[in-house]
Amino acid sequence: MNEAFKQAKEAFEEGEIPVGAVIVCKNRIIAKAYNQTEMLNDVTAHAEMLAITSAENYLGSKYLNECKLYVTLEPCAMCAGALFWSQIGEVHFAAPDHKRGFKQCNPAMLHPKTKLFQGPMALESEQLLLEFFKKLRN
Repeated sequence: MNEAFKQAKEAFEEGEIPVGAVIVCKNRIIAKAYNQTEMLNDVTAHAEMLAITSAENYLGSKYLNECKLYVTLEPCAMCAGALFWSQIGEVHFAAPDHKRGFKQCNPAMLHPKTKLFQGPMALESEQLLLEFFKKLRN
């Protein structure tokens, strides 16, 4: 989660909503990403989506069933759908997203074999998001 948080801080510095994601396979980081919706002018350029694509390219497979995603914010419905189709093995998220998180839409949105964990660094991730939106409003 520390590496995902580093990605979130990079997003913050670039004026993106500070969400970072890392995908690990066999105890090795194979993909890192942060939100790039503003930079790419693409509403689908969420950290999770970019990390999924990168990991699939690295593995040469569309399935990530032996992988773990670490992300600083609970995935949205779009990202959860992509995680479902990738059949990712585990999802670890730091901060819950009470407004747009997939659990608000459908808690069973992930693949049935995917294990879900609310991981560490929730407070740090929430604080970074609050700081970003406070800065944005001013």
